[in-house]
Amino acid sequence: MTEPTACAARCHHHDAYCDRCDLLVGLPGLHVVGVERDPGGAQVRVESAPAMMGCPSCGVIAASHGRRTVRLVDIPCFGAPTVVWWRKRTWECVEPSCPVGVFTEQDERVAKPRAMLTTRACRWVVEQVRREHASIAGLARQLATTWRTVWTSIAPILARAAADEARFAGVTTLGVDEHLWHHVDTRKRGPKELTGMVDLTRDKDGRVHARLLDLVPGRSGTVYKTWLDQRGKTFKANVEVATLDPFRGYKNAIDDKLADATAVLDAFHVVALAGHAVDEVRRRMQQETLGHRGRSGDPLYGIRNVLRCAAERLTDKQQARLAAAIAADERHDAVHVAWQCAQKVRAAYAHPDTSKGRELAEQVVDGFPSCPIPEIARLGRTLKQWKDAFLAYFDTGRASNGGTESINGLIELHRRIARGFRNRENYRLRMLLIGGGLTVPPPQV
Repeated sequence: MTEPTACAARCHHHDAYCDRCDLLVGLPGLHVVGVERDPGGAQVRVESAPAMMGCPSCGVIAASHGRRTVRLVDIPCFGAPTVVWWRKRTWECVEPSCPVGVFTEQDERVAKPRAMLTTRACRWVVEQVRREHASIAGLARQLATTWRTVWTSIAPILARAAADEARFAGVTTLGVDEHLWHHVDTRKRGPKELTGMVDLTRDKDGRVHARLLDLVPGRSGTVYKTWLDQRGKTFKANVEVATLDPFRGYKNAIDDKLADATAVLDAFHVVALAGHAVDEVRRRMQQETLGHRGRSGDPLYGIRNVLRCAAERLTDKQQARLAAAIAADERHDAVHVAWQCAQKVRAAYAHPDTSKGRELAEQVVDGFPSCPIPEIARLGRTLKQWKDAFLAYFDTGRASNGGTESINGLIELHRRIARGFRNRENYRLRMLLIGGGLTVPPPQV
């Protein structure tokens, strides 16, 4: 061939832009004028095509005032960090009475004024944190920049999304739970506990897609009430179901601020309370029969994990171990009875027919308080106090706080990835992002 093909034919001429290079780089309104590759990464030089420009103040056609080059960190390209050098055009207004002197070319599709990252790099960082569980420090290494540069570039984006009240619309099922966000002196970082609100609304197919709505400092009914009041009357009127753990403060807030909503006690925590009661009975029997804590070779200590299993999942070997441990001493019958009581609680939740499950739950509430085993009687009194919220599980399509716990799992994961946090607002924005509570445009790459 005597003539070059593809983009070589265009790139050979210095007075023309190459459409294929522009397509590859993909910055709207800008054209590639040079590309270099060094050990530090790729260097891409871009500029806009010459055009007349009117003064943004008076509208008079401005005169060219040269260019100034701006450095922008872009998304990695071909496995290397990439820097875009934008040769921005500058103009001077020729109108003497105009207050605008010299002004510079701006295009927020490429980068915001005074930005250090391109717009698409900011969106790429956001998606990497949200979808790929990346750390800010790790992304900074990929971009060949600093943690501060990356975070200060995306923090305003997250803050604007968090301030959008529209993200609270359509919530009909609301979950609440608490967690610890730090383990240092409260005088340095404030309260350790944060109360998290989660959207547990089902979609048209009946599936829950948990979405973190907010994190506020403190763990009390007052904290929850204040947050609900901030959302307004429309939000509170739309909430039909409110799930919670057995914490009276949150229940009081629901009764006061969500009077038309049905409070539902979380099934996992109720079953956990029953299992804890069995453990307490086992420990008490251990002390009464042997006079010391459980040791290897003790009958009850040997079945401590078997007692936490569902009856239908026990293997023949496990059933034999359970029977042998109970038969070792007649006083061990109390442990067996307690285990059967815990199995009844679990069976109520596991029953495929919610009406039959409700009947079992009502038997638990009516029978447990009079049980001669003190731990089971205490469990019964607790469930009787929470009777309405306990039984509401069977009337609300098995509503639970499971989605809230899954969000807590994501929060714990990202706190470990980040090696902890020192700034609570940064923590809140990060967790709202990974918890699905923020709507951020996808990256355009």
